[in-house]
Amino acid sequence: MIKGVVFDFDGLILDTELPVFRAWQEVFATHGQELSLADWVDYIGRSPDSFDPCDDLERLLGRPVDRKAIRIQHQQRERSLIQAEGVLPGVIDLIEQVRQSDLHLGIASSSEQAWVIGHLAHLGLGDVFETIRCSDDVEHTKPAADLYLAVLAEWAIAPQEALALEDSPHGVRAAKAAGMLCIAVPNEMTKDLSFDHADLVLSSLAGTNLGKLLRKISADGVRL
Repeated sequence: MIKGVVFDFDGLILDTELPVFRAWQEVFATHGQELSLADWVDYIGRSPDSFDPCDDLERLLGRPVDRKAIRIQHQQRERSLIQAEGVLPGVIDLIEQVRQSDLHLGIASSSEQAWVIGHLAHLGLGDVFETIRCSDDVEHTKPAADLYLAVLAEWAIAPQEALALEDSPHGVRAAKAAGMLCIAVPNEMTKDLSFDHADLVLSSLAGTNLGKLLRKISADGVRL
C-alpha cells in the first residue's frame, strides 16, 4: 500500500530546466558559440554544481572568460524566463488528490533548499509539502538514492510504500536505487531520453487520477 508520494521539483512541478538551458544558450551565443541539448542532457536531474557551463565556454573559446559577469547575465535572463512559467499541467490537481487521500507528500530535489522553497512560495505552494529534502540535506544528489532515502526516513515508511514522480533519467535512477516505485513524466527537455528503467511513463500529469494510477501500477504487476 502506498503511504507517500514524492515529487521531483525542477521540470516536474515547475519548468525551470528549459529556461535555465535557454539562458545559457543565449550566453554562449553572445560569445559566438553554441550550447546544444546533447551537451546539456546529462546535467538534467543532477545538482547545479555538477556542471559549470563556464568551463565548457572557456574550452570552446580557448581562453578565460569573466565568469562573474557571465553568471550575472545568465541569472538575470534565467529569472526573467522562469517568472513567465507556471505550475506544470496536472500538478496542482494531483497534489490535492494526495492530500485528500491522507498520504505523505514530499519533494526530493537535487537543487538547493533556497531555490526550491523560493519558487514554491512564488507559486503559492509554500506550505503544501510535508517534507522537502534538497542538495543541502544530503551528501550525494541524484542519481544517488540519498534524497529519497532522507524523505523516507522522515516518514518512517518502507521504500515500497512510497511513489516517486520524476522527469529525468537521473531522477528515476535515484528513486529506483532507493527501492521505490517511480513514474516518469518527461518534459520538453527530457522527452527524447530513455526511461526504460521507470515503472510507468506518462506524457503529462494533466487529468491524472491518483486512484486509477495506483490501480494501474498494481494491475500491470509492477514489482520493485
